[in-house]
Amino acid sequence: MLKNIDPILSPRLLEALRAMGHGDEVCLVDANFPAESVGGARPVIRLDGISMNQAANAIFSVLPLDTFVEQPMLRMEMVGNPQELAPVQVEVLALARQHYDPALNFGSLERFAFYEAARKAFVVVATGDRRGYGCFLIKKGVIFG
Repeated sequence: MLKNIDPILSPRLLEALRAMGHGDEVCLVDANFPAESVGGARPVIRLDGISMNQAANAIFSVLPLDTFVEQPMLRMEMVGNPQELAPVQVEVLALARQHYDPALNFGSLERFAFYEAARKAFVVVATGDRRGYGCFLIKKGVIFG
């Protein structure tokens, strides 16, 4: 046990987040996402039974967000309605704004473009959330000394 660390952040997840460098990405996804096939040789960390909000809040509590890029967070676009935010996306954006910047907005990728981008992520974190379109790429930033 550690003080002030969300217990959702398992040893394996903490190790992955700590090992990431500036510009590396976490692919945080819902239970419907093909995490194992997209992850390939990359680590896939399963958080079955954990909601997207719980997982995002825990990750945001320790992960610096990249401030050198225009869109450090990307979401999967809804098929047939790419401009609309799914409820889970609205909730994750609100959490991200609390942790990082009240003016933060998502970039977005079409579904298959998201899959391709996810294949390049440092780690895939699969939650147990069954709501659709809970799929995000989060770019790690820098902590200056």
